[in-house]
Amino acid sequence: MTSDIRDTWNRRAFLAGSCAMVGASAIAQGVDGPDTVENERDVTTTVRRNISAFRKLDWQPYFSNLRNGAILVDIDSRAVHFWSEDQSVYKLYPSSVPLTEDLTRRGRTSVVRKVEGPSWRPTPSMLKRNPEWPPYVGPGPDNPLGTHALYLSWTYYRIHGTHDTRKIGRRSSNGCVGLYNEHIAQLFALTKVGTQVLLI
Repeated sequence: MTSDIRDTWNRRAFLAGSCAMVGASAIAQGVDGPDTVENERDVTTTVRRNISAFRKLDWQPYFSNLRNGAILVDIDSRAVHFWSEDQSVYKLYPSSVPLTEDLTRRGRTSVVRKVEGPSWRPTPSMLKRNPEWPPYVGPGPDNPLGTHALYLSWTYYRIHGTHDTRKIGRRSSNGCVGLYNEHIAQLFALTKVGTQVLLI
């Protein structure tokens, strides 16, 4: 008889526990409904668009010649293309691009200086937006310009590396174009002072 009471009690405890779990699940669904949970966009759509945009391009629609080589920065697809002067080298790199249209500059420029181990100073407008930033960061692992920088003829604009790899493929810069440090090292070696640059 004691065994029967124990079996009945165990069945009741099991049923009560099961009901509690089902009820908790129903309550959780109400709390985590569409009004309280932010879902990511459909990844398949984003990936499909990115794959079609991140593609090999020919240089002819963008440049009249390849004298000194050419760099095309495609802001929308977040890609940097490089063609060597003799057309033997073509490179395509993912990049970071400016955060907003206000920070974005498009048009023709050129590489005027190359620096390995660049130092960094925020622009006056950066310091105005972010007064807590340091006025100077020397070369090294904390430098926002990464390991290499290509200085453009436009004041304050660069194509440079970054130690913060989360930025690549995103709108994340204050105007410059960022590459993985491995990629900027390759581009740095291929690029000459005088290389033509087009940002579209």
